[in-house]
Amino acid sequence: MDRFESLRLFIRVAHAGSFSAAARAENRSVSSVTRQIAALEDTLDVRLINRSTRRLALTEAGQVYVARIERILAELDEADHAVASLALAPRGVLRVNGPISFGRVHIARHVPAFLRLYPEVEVDLTLTDTFVDVVEEGVDVAVRVGALRDSSLIERRLAGNVRLLCASPDYLARRPAPTLPSDITDHDCLTFKFRTIGSVWRFAGRAGIEEIAIKGPFVSNNFDAIYEAVLGGLGLSILPLWMVGEELRTGRLMRVMADYRASPSDLDTAVYAVYPHNRHLSAKVRAFVDFLAARYAETRDWVEE
Repeated sequence: MDRFESLRLFIRVAHAGSFSAAARAENRSVSSVTRQIAALEDTLDVRLINRSTRRLALTEAGQVYVARIERILAELDEADHAVASLALAPRGVLRVNGPISFGRVHIARHVPAFLRLYPEVEVDLTLTDTFVDVVEEGVDVAVRVGALRDSSLIERRLAGNVRLLCASPDYLARRPAPTLPSDITDHDCLTFKFRTIGSVWRFAGRAGIEEIAIKGPFVSNNFDAIYEAVLGGLGLSILPLWMVGEELRTGRLMRVMADYRASPSDLDTAVYAVYPHNRHLSAKVRAFVDFLAARYAETRDWVEE
């Protein structure tokens, strides 16, 4: 027995005042309606309707039950409507995750404009450089920079992730700029600590991939810290274009070894939006991903001149 179908049919009989009228309204036979109500009464072990050849009347239990059931079914209809409406218009809490440095510059900065467009959405943004299990943590969408670990997630490429060797004018005034990867061994290198990456830098040029063992006075697991150290003239480092684009244009930083590109590694690949699945993708997730993709496409600093 479909319990909800039985409950709705009971309400129909109570309002119609007869089994035959309820059967006509539901386009069913009188016998099937009678059996459904009888099965409901058997389940409850109580009589809901007094039957006679002339009239139908609710018992006291039936009167109590119909009042309660009407409220429950009304709330269920409201719940169905509320959930269905989430797929039509962006609303509700949107849980977003991203890395700290990128998130501060290129996620948090765009949240106010997104919320002005979608005032019924509330953004819950968590920034961390620790890997987060999107499904386990209940994240709606995560923005990730670099290689993706979980192939079960749906991914959408938002932008490239070009990395460049940079130094401040102050540092280059004291130390001649390297022109070849082999020249880097004589320089103070500021390194990003990520798994085993950091003691070796790789560059792609006409001669192919060259690996250079590097050393320096500063290592950090945070791009912001490396960025500040490079700006302060402490040494040179490989930094993402999304972080230093404006500084390169204004001259606060200078690109070094322009004929070489930092070769692909776990830190490269691209910037992605990832989410658990695209079945019944909510409007709030779709709107946020589309919004970021459009903003990133307009970002001049991510394009090499």
